[in-house]
Amino acid sequence: MRTEDDDIQRIARRRVARKTGFYIHLLVYVLVNAGLYAVNLWTASIDGHGIRWHQFPLLGWGLGLAIHGLVTWLSLTDLRETMVDREVERLRRR
Repeated sequence: MRTEDDDIQRIARRRVARKTGFYIHLLVYVLVNAGLYAVNLWTASIDGHGIRWHQFPLLGWGLGLAIHGLVTWLSLTDLRETMVDREVERLRRR
């Protein structure tokens, strides 16, 4: 039999997992793009052209990271659970 404490634990674990997933994504983004920037500086100094190609993965991945952050934030606001609760109430009224 599930108790309210079990439900709270389940919700808390899910929220922590979402936050942790976003923080890991952010850390990998920063580390990889810092490495790409360093490689770009090193290769640009070798060939002398100075082409800044590192900005393309930075911007593309940054967009993905922003979307991930938005989805994480929206999920933490309980928007989905509120909508589910409303649908349950509508179905019970039938």
